[in-house]
Amino acid sequence: MITPDLQQYAQKMRDLATAGVDLETDARFLDALLPRRARVLDLGCGIGAAVNALRRAGHLAWGIDTSGEVLQVAAELFDPAWYRRMPVTDIGSAQLQQAGLIQRYDGLLMAGNVAAFLSARELAGVFRQAGALLDPQGVFILGTTAAVFGGPADQDRAAEGTGLQLLGRYADWHLRPFTPDSPWCVSIFAPTTARQLPGAPDGIFVLGGQVAHPDR
Repeated sequence: MITPDLQQYAQKMRDLATAGVDLETDARFLDALLPRRARVLDLGCGIGAAVNALRRAGHLAWGIDTSGEVLQVAAELFDPAWYRRMPVTDIGSAQLQQAGLIQRYDGLLMAGNVAAFLSARELAGVFRQAGALLDPQGVFILGTTAAVFGGPADQDRAAEGTGLQLLGRYADWHLRPFTPDSPWCVSIFAPTTARQLPGAPDGIFVLGGQVAHPDR
């Protein structure tokens, strides 16, 4: 389990945000999987860039983090009402209600090696609680370094018996295929493998009451 230097991390992320570095790739990935105005909770939200991006896309997003240092940066950059200081292991319904957060979600995000800060027991607990928080068509997205604790094998073990199943795994947020040599991993878990994608034209556009394909 990693013990982070939170002050150093907070300053690093503040500098990246100030420099205009793209910190929203995880939010765009999740946005593509969600219906419009989805309810999202970012577990270990850091400086809150993903929450801000999801809010800008029209979703109802909140973030939680244990670090007062990084949440201070989030409050400086974005709306502090979107963030709560609480551990990712405390996402039970009662704890969320006490924090003024809703208890059901369309999407849960845990990116940036948050899983590496947990023990095996804690990670399994997060998966159990995630299964209880997600709507039937919801998704739980994890982005981690593959070789540290919290990587693919640890996630798969933690998911056992929770009702969450792996739907897909990629090498990065840009959908490159995951291989045993991939240094990074993005995993999609959901309550059911029969998940329906959000309703959308998906390349077929209705014009004047008739269906027209773009290539015709």
